[in-house]
Amino acid sequence: MEKKKLRPKDFITIGIFTALLFVVEFACGMLGYIHPYIVASYVVMIPLVGSIPMMLFYTKVEKFGMISIMSVLLAIIMFVTGMGYLGAPLIILSGVIADLIAKSGGYKSFKKTMISHGIFCLWICANYFPVVITAKSYREGLVESGYSAEYCDNLFRAINYKTIGVLLVLCFIFGCIGAVIGKAVVRKHFEKAGIV
Repeated sequence: MEKKKLRPKDFITIGIFTALLFVVEFACGMLGYIHPYIVASYVVMIPLVGSIPMMLFYTKVEKFGMISIMSVLLAIIMFVTGMGYLGAPLIILSGVIADLIAKSGGYKSFKKTMISHGIFCLWICANYFPVVITAKSYREGLVESGYSAEYCDNLFRAINYKTIGVLLVLCFIFGCIGAVIGKAVVRKHFEKAGIV
């Protein structure tokens, strides 16, 4: 039973990999200043680029709670960095479900790990919630910050109530693809962890 409890080293691992994932998200976010369609392409970029640290993280996950805690930390980071609280339920829910899926495979099944990562990547769409839910005030904020009307029009054309479902599906698909790529990159760690 003691083995199932999270230890200090588990929390350190969670903190390190959450920070790495945030760096990836921040780097991709900086590209959004170039063009609004890049903002919409986070659903492709973050799952693919973030898959390498995430797949390395999965090789270290052996107990329930590690992925869930990471999602809570991401929700806090998103709030502190100005994305608000609107996406927090999605971030945390995707983390808990991803954790349960990985646990159902004993944290050793790569098929379950791949699906788990796909579900976990849904947190990325939390970036879009302010754009969709508070569209008017969000647009006003962009204009006040110096963004052009053309930039705003393109952003709201790419991200809205009609496209959010597609963006969620793309997060999942590219999360699964990213898991395969990430596994290939960190193959030795997967073999050492006994993940098949």
